[in-house]
Amino acid sequence: MASFHRLVLVLVLAVLSIATAQQTSTNKPSFPVCATKCIAQAFQGGLCAPTNQTCICTNAAFQYNVTLCVTGSCTIPEALATKNASLTNCGAPVRDRSQEYVILSNVMAILGAVFVLARFSYKIFFAGLDIGWDDWFVLATLVAAMPSAIITVYGTTKNGLGRDIYTLTPQMITNVLFYFYIMAWLYFLQVTLVKLAIIFFYMRIFPAREVQRMLWGTTIFIIVWGLAFVITAVFQCKPIHYFWTKWDGLHEGSCANANAISWSNAAISIALDLWMLAIPLWQLRALRLHWKKKIGVAMMFIVGTFVTVVSIIRLQSLVDFAKGSNPTMDFMEVSIWSTIEIIVGIMCACLPSIRMILVKLFPSISGSTIRSKGRQYYQQYGSDNRSKAARSQPRTVGVVTVDRPSPDVDSQDRHIKFQKTFTVSYSDSDEASLVQMTDLQRPRQAHH
Repeated sequence: MASFHRLVLVLVLAVLSIATAQQTSTNKPSFPVCATKCIAQAFQGGLCAPTNQTCICTNAAFQYNVTLCVTGSCTIPEALATKNASLTNCGAPVRDRSQEYVILSNVMAILGAVFVLARFSYKIFFAGLDIGWDDWFVLATLVAAMPSAIITVYGTTKNGLGRDIYTLTPQMITNVLFYFYIMAWLYFLQVTLVKLAIIFFYMRIFPAREVQRMLWGTTIFIIVWGLAFVITAVFQCKPIHYFWTKWDGLHEGSCANANAISWSNAAISIALDLWMLAIPLWQLRALRLHWKKKIGVAMMFIVGTFVTVVSIIRLQSLVDFAKGSNPTMDFMEVSIWSTIEIIVGIMCACLPSIRMILVKLFPSISGSTIRSKGRQYYQQYGSDNRSKAARSQPRTVGVVTVDRPSPDVDSQDRHIKFQKTFTVSYSDSDEASLVQMTDLQRPRQAHH
């Protein structure tokens, strides 16, 4: 591990050979052979008597002397076993936060599945809408998140996540680090997919050429960024298995700086979140909406900032994790906030569909209504002509006809007979109808 001193600094050794025999008879963890030699050497210093349990458990100088000896004489697994035996002998409480994380992970996975199911059910069975790229990316994010939820229950927590590392067996430590490795690149994949889902939703509701170019540029950046970090996470160690075997100091290999990888990914992710929030808010200011409607739509986008807040908290937990020497306990906060970030991202991506469901159930939620007279809303804005409902509901708004008595052109009264039909298609069911534009095009007077 990073430092033997921190792992065995609180070593408290109660006995020599007699105490070791007592520990064996009561099923308590025993001291390794290298540690018993250090115990005998420490007692020779006269700081504590072998029978003075209080002194052994509280005397910092005695503990430090044993720590120095264990550092030079024992392997990392032996040092961890020594610390476990020492703390157990002194009656230190056993910490275990694994179940609270299992519950949180299960609840978040269920919430994410419910939101995605509601999104697809509404579009397919109730609104009759086509499934777009944004829908597929949301589904892909959920599918990628399911292995993480399963690994949390049957992998990481089962092998010691949420417990102090010195209470685990060497095999459990190796196993939990192996699952950490899988969770790392799965997280990079998930955060990439959820950002793509949001970007493709923006592409549907903001069809202006300049915005489309900006969004496609962002999409390319996200894809390259995501692939780069997934590949980096997979191949960060050489050989690959060194990631989960290096902890014991008995294997050879090399790894990239895991903290630098995690921090840089988190920092870029937060910057992307802010950029992706700025795009719709900047476009919203130019839309001809009633101010109440504009505020309502803005709030829907601003809710997405909660994902950014979670990302910032997760970044702080990464900093704390880098400073620690108890990874199976320290990584709990990183795992918790990573899970929350991905599922909240899925929920935010589904908010437009959820709002449409609520509007159908509770019409008063809608900030504006479509009137048969007066101002007309062009509701298909941004639907990219892919909505079945929009295509199936054309409405003739008006017909203008000018007649002339003769097909010949009269030199005194020159005019042309023409007929013009205005057709406006719209759909209340598409999420794109949340962002509406009025008076997109006004008829011009022709003078002859």
